Amino acid sequence: MREIKESDWKIFRQLHEVTLERFCERVLDESDPLRRDTTRSAHERYVAIYQLFHKRDEELADIFNDLRRSTALLQLAAIKGRGLLADGEFARLSQEAQNMVAVLLGEEPG
Repeated sequence: MREIKESDWKIFRQLHEVTLERFCERVLDESDPLRRDTTRSAHERYVAIYQLFHKRDEELADIFNDLRRSTALLQLAAIKGRGLLADGEFARLSQEAQNMVAVLLGEEPG
């Protein structure tokens, strides 16, 4: 795997922050119905939320931790594959980076 070029790296670092925030917001939204589920006891809701956060924390680590140029394309593919990257954000990257991400996702390069 090639290292991401400098111009894409700069954009990716910006997108990394935005998409991390988006991921966390999704998890918080996902936890809200668990918190409000009055058919469960407070302890059952706590355990359900804890399990959700534990699972999502592992996913967060896989996607967002270890920010390096050598792993940026893999992280971009993971971010895009989970629908965390808007089309306009993705379009900011070079065509080369977009094509490499498409290949990693098993899509046809544009």
